[in-house]
Amino acid sequence: MNLTDTLIWLVDTPSELGDEAALCTALLERLAGQYDEDSLTRIGNSVVAGKPTGKPMILLVGHIDTVPSQGQPAAFETDGLLYGLGTTDMKSGVAVMLHLLEEPAVSSGPYDVIGVFYDGEEGPADGNNLERVLQSLPWLSDAEFAIVMEPTDLRIEVGCNGAINATVRFVGRSAHSARPWLGENAITKAGGWLAELHGREPELFEVDGLEFREVFSVTKASGGIANNILPPDFTINLNYRFPPVFSIEEAVGRLRLLALAADEVEVVDRAPAAPVPEGNPHLDRLVAVTQAERAAKQGWTDVARLAVHGVPAVNYGPGIVAQAHQVEEHVPLANLEVAYQNLRRFLT
Repeated sequence: MNLTDTLIWLVDTPSELGDEAALCTALLERLAGQYDEDSLTRIGNSVVAGKPTGKPMILLVGHIDTVPSQGQPAAFETDGLLYGLGTTDMKSGVAVMLHLLEEPAVSSGPYDVIGVFYDGEEGPADGNNLERVLQSLPWLSDAEFAIVMEPTDLRIEVGCNGAINATVRFVGRSAHSARPWLGENAITKAGGWLAELHGREPELFEVDGLEFREVFSVTKASGGIANNILPPDFTINLNYRFPPVFSIEEAVGRLRLLALAADEVEVVDRAPAAPVPEGNPHLDRLVAVTQAERAAKQGWTDVARLAVHGVPAVNYGPGIVAQAHQVEEHVPLANLEVAYQNLRRFLT
């Protein structure tokens, strides 16, 4: 298969979050043509291809799950673009990974190149199975460098923001809506705080010459019982993206400080930010080989999880950032060839 055919095959093998088993099996069957049995490890619905032989180790990392379908048809090509669920996020990156692992010049090159294909990335942090893979194979943490092939528009995105979700609750007292002075409206009680949050501008933090934005966003809200009852409870999900200058504990403290006006704050999900790898010769060489723009990663990716395990990692992939999770998701096929050739040179 060429890169386009591989991407079509990946897209037309559905792997929505929670339903990755079929693609995991298909990947194992394909990789069996390149690796012996001892060099392929299945962990749940994740696959690790390769094993250490003593050469410097570099990981190629990609998730095989997609977000749920929005009615997208089978993969189809138009004007050099391939459309379909997961084309950009991130089956185009997975296609490039497969072809690099199948390239003899890479397997016989100066590095132990290990492919890590994992599931559960598009859900909550505690269901992300890269953590299970890293814990099951501790030798992966000996890698000198990792490339997470998330969509980056062919830029090298370093570091990443952390992410916290918190339930913020305002408590009132129910009453008949005709006599509101007998109760307290929990929704309007939150009004001043919401208005302040609405006008809040992202705060910029510079790390190694790159700008990260600190952002607080209300993403869900619920409250009210009936049209003629004052709501006694108003619950909000506050999503916080924090730059890699803060630890998880510091970020939680900043969120709680912002939400002081609320009656209750409960952190329900958290993931750390990733530091910018500084002084890493593999990153310097990747920048030199690709001549790619270097940028900060505003969203959260598994470079943060890898960093916790001691592996310096960056994001670099052929997908288009703005196309992730879109109904008409697509990727320029030319990007796959650019990413493949750049990484082939980097790995050989």
